[in-house]
Amino acid sequence: MPESWRIALLASSFAPHVGGVEEHVRQVARQLIAAGHVVEVWTVDRGERLGVREVDGVVVRYLPTPLPARSLRAIAHFAGAFAGAWSQWTAAFRHLRPQVLHVHCFGPNGLYGLALHRRFRVPLIVSSHGETLADDRGVFRASELLRFGLRRAIARAASVTAPSEFVLDDLRASYALVGGTVVPNGVDLGIRADPTSMRQASGGRYLLGVGRLGWMKGFDLLIDAFATAELDPGVRLVIGGDGPQREKLEQLIERRGLRERIELVGRLSPQAVADAMAGALAVVVPSRLEAFGIVALEAWRSGTALVMTSRGGASEFVRDGIDGLLVDPEDPRALADAMKRVTEGTGLRRALAEAGQRRVPEFTWARVAQKYERIYKALPSDALAPHVDEGGLVQ
Repeated sequence: MPESWRIALLASSFAPHVGGVEEHVRQVARQLIAAGHVVEVWTVDRGERLGVREVDGVVVRYLPTPLPARSLRAIAHFAGAFAGAWSQWTAAFRHLRPQVLHVHCFGPNGLYGLALHRRFRVPLIVSSHGETLADDRGVFRASELLRFGLRRAIARAASVTAPSEFVLDDLRASYALVGGTVVPNGVDLGIRADPTSMRQASGGRYLLGVGRLGWMKGFDLLIDAFATAELDPGVRLVIGGDGPQREKLEQLIERRGLRERIELVGRLSPQAVADAMAGALAVVVPSRLEAFGIVALEAWRSGTALVMTSRGGASEFVRDGIDGLLVDPEDPRALADAMKRVTEGTGLRRALAEAGQRRVPEFTWARVAQKYERIYKALPSDALAPHVDEGGLVQ
């Protein structure tokens, strides 16, 4: 393997959109570039026509990904759109001449990545981020094309990774994966938090939930459990984030008569998330399912006690009763009891927080990128050069 190489990271979504996959790809791209590699992010154009941009020092190409559908009108539209889209994808390939095509979160990006792999015979890496399990929209349940494409991509990939064995097990059971490698998520340790800002804004002691306001994240479960937890009346619940469930959550808060004790504060910047966590009694993650849970690492970084869902991959790295409390969020009594324990138990809060702070250096983005580098280095040397025609041009 050469000292440096050219890598295309094919992301299902990227900035200006925010989320776990977007953050993972952004941080990995920056780390790989800092290590001397040439990296571009190729992501799905959602109709915003953003073209080619530089985001945090990374070249990002927003590429169209039309897919075939069943109706005659949709088929006609796809026939007209595909040629132009494929031209843009192949132009991106010829510009970068990547030695690795690395798909993150398989979707339309993965289908086009698979097509490029077949066309130019460049090694393909597939990194699942739980999209087959934890998607509110259930796109894999609805799309036979995506299911077929993922199986083919896994069969042809030089390596398949996921943030947890939980996700790999699903790929093994449903998509014929053999093997697989865990590459966990990371957290930016360079952010320094101010614990006073959210305390002042929220009026004192509070529990904090952070994430996209979607059904899978379980904030309705958190609100119901908070309503029955019999906490000190001075303890509030603050939920940061935005998403399709916001109106329903507001209605639930109203029905529960908790307008004075629960606040939806909207989307928070990374710095604001760190500040809010540092000032909280505990961070509560009530997800119905988490492939990994970057929020847990953010809580540890901020020195805050963690109450974490036991559904998904978090139980592989959070140690129950040591650096977090693992709880089934669909058991409202158990979730309420966990909130009561961390709210009333000063010693427990301190012990959980200190243990988490000791663990978090294990999860830097530099370590994540290094794991990917080791996967790239294991690729056969004769597979690293794209197919070249007699004129020296990538075909």
